[in-house]
Amino acid sequence: MTKGYDAVPDEERDRLRRYLEAVVAARPAPVHTTVAFNAVYFGYDLGGDGYGGSPLRLDDFPVITFGECAPVLPVGAMVCVATGSDPLYAEIVHREGAHPQVGALGDVPAWVSGAPAGAEGPGAPGTDAEPRRRELLVPDLHAFGPALSLSPAQLHRLRTRRRWINEDGHVVVDVCYPSPEAARRDDLTTYADHLLTTAREQLLSPFVPVSLAALVGGTHDDDLRAGLLGLLDTVRGILDSSAELRTWGHYAMTRASLADCWRDTGPLGGDDLRSLAAAVERAATPGRRRYGLTAPVTVYTAVGPRLRGFPGAAERLRGVGYAAAVCRANVALADVVQGDSDHGLFENGSRITLDDAFEGGGVWRSHHPGDAEAPGGPLTPGGRGWKSTLPEAQSEPEPEPGAEPDPIDLPLADDAALGTGDLLRHDAQETVWRAPLRLAHLIDGWFPLHPYVVQELRRSQGAPPAIVLELDHAGEVLDEKEATQEVTAELVGESGRLTGIAWPHDFFPGLMLELRRLHGDTVIHLATTLLEERFQVGDRETGHGYDPRVLTREDVPGSDRHGDSAVGLGPRLLVMRTVRRCGLLTLDGHALMDRSALPSAVYGRRPVRSQAAALESAVAELLAERLLEPVLGSRDAWGQPHFPARDREATIPLIGYRPARRRVIRPWGGTDTEPGGAGPLSAQLVSGHLRRLRPGCSPSGAQRAAFREYCRRLGKADGWELPYGYTFVTEHIRGR
Repeated sequence: MTKGYDAVPDEERDRLRRYLEAVVAARPAPVHTTVAFNAVYFGYDLGGDGYGGSPLRLDDFPVITFGECAPVLPVGAMVCVATGSDPLYAEIVHREGAHPQVGALGDVPAWVSGAPAGAEGPGAPGTDAEPRRRELLVPDLHAFGPALSLSPAQLHRLRTRRRWINEDGHVVVDVCYPSPEAARRDDLTTYADHLLTTAREQLLSPFVPVSLAALVGGTHDDDLRAGLLGLLDTVRGILDSSAELRTWGHYAMTRASLADCWRDTGPLGGDDLRSLAAAVERAATPGRRRYGLTAPVTVYTAVGPRLRGFPGAAERLRGVGYAAAVCRANVALADVVQGDSDHGLFENGSRITLDDAFEGGGVWRSHHPGDAEAPGGPLTPGGRGWKSTLPEAQSEPEPEPGAEPDPIDLPLADDAALGTGDLLRHDAQETVWRAPLRLAHLIDGWFPLHPYVVQELRRSQGAPPAIVLELDHAGEVLDEKEATQEVTAELVGESGRLTGIAWPHDFFPGLMLELRRLHGDTVIHLATTLLEERFQVGDRETGHGYDPRVLTREDVPGSDRHGDSAVGLGPRLLVMRTVRRCGLLTLDGHALMDRSALPSAVYGRRPVRSQAAALESAVAELLAERLLEPVLGSRDAWGQPHFPARDREATIPLIGYRPARRRVIRPWGGTDTEPGGAGPLSAQLVSGHLRRLRPGCSPSGAQRAAFREYCRRLGKADGWELPYGYTFVTEHIRGR
């Protein structure tokens, strides 16, 4: 086996193949060639102890620290992750580039795709003799068995603190390569270098089943290297030749797990993989044409960050699940390219190729028109993005106005966290629950049932009974057809919903609804909650309880009960829609977004200059009108923005939408009544104003501060201090 795969007899190949197939099936992450070598050489126990019974000396493992500089740590390296308490012993099972300019939605600047380590910008490879590159390492924190693994609660605390591992359980480090040549070496050569230097003690340990020194008959470096590369070649050949396994690069997965993924209808299952393939295929296709001609368009998409945009994907991308999801997505894209295109050229005129196998989990290049390029191997990384920025290459042309992309409609990244509802009461008599109305409910006329209600309806004889929905819109008079409706209960699996609902015209996304059902009854009561006062929240006026998060996310420009689309909106409305839809969301409905990511979030890729300029002008106007506000946040080692800014992270500008909540006061003599019908309103809004003080009196510090805030809101340039002899009366309601 030290002489390579071709030198191994068939009988020995079969024995090794059966063991490695069992290792791949037992491990939760795809098994890299180097990880498979570790399993054979150091002894990986398939019964659950992993490397727990191996002769490895934990004290010899290199220590890595989140967010700091580290030596080269290839896949397969055994490491110790530094923490504030118990150390984390792990095996690196996946590694990829984590360039800070890769967008949160997977959009990649052309020069980043295929760029060498240490590159400083388009066409600038850098001059550092020891180049650095930011990398994401996925450690298997359970590789050494339960005895050396932290409990789920301990790991949760470490992920929450984000000081030693990030929220997904990964480590982001700046890797320092000894030379530019070292940064270009392939995975197997890099791992051989690691074992012969950093991990030499564990490689030549006399306690391993058979030491490499005994296999090659000496300890000379040249003999050790030749024997080690031969063993790695043998392991790779075994993985590639197995009928039970499927490989992506050096990563091996069972075909059964891939089939299960395609059948899965949940997050990152077959439906999401098909959506990803379709999005990459259409990424460069122009939305409009002028005189039948279009300028060339090229889009680069990083698989890893792009997967985070799918609803419900966050949980699936934690720990080693991220490595599995990235490999499956790349396999799905490769199958589509090989099966549905001619060497990457699709019927829509786009050519799809793998451009960078390392950055962001894999960068795929979408180019239109693709027939103008010479065909080649679509799955061989070409690095065309980087090459296009070199001085000898013609830079990528700017799309003409006729090829301007249309704005896209992104799914809500936090959809699963919105509108899940709360159970208020469940006893022998009734079930009462509360949930906000969602935009999808308004558009399609449905509302989810609580699982307890679904269980009881399932226990009923025969088909689910017809349901009568009684609506009570507090303080409002509903039409008879709206107040009492006959609806249908659809029960699918463990979930269910009411369909055929005609929502009243003033119901809106975020409106809180309370539902009540007596056990055995066919009537469900649905009611809204009246507030003590009416409020103006953004463009929405309401006197009923609402969820501010749903209101911010879904009651946006371009969205109403008739549909949800960004197409046709002007720059100002596009900016407001995107900030509210894609920004970091707080519990009070405050949304903050990385300003540099706005254009790509609006259009799904880099827009033409005129569109980017229009968006920037719109942002300036909205900031000047205080409809948006500028704030400072930070970006972590993974590239994710945070607010408030964190220590030791790069500061970045954010734009924020804060849903100002103002009381709605009716004028004197109005005919509106108090909530609950208490008669005509007897209240008057008194605006903030100055009032002369009696001699010897002075204004309080609170009133001085209130006057300064009042001047700031008015945009007063100077003179924010109260004049002598006056105080400031804040805005209030007279007559209550």
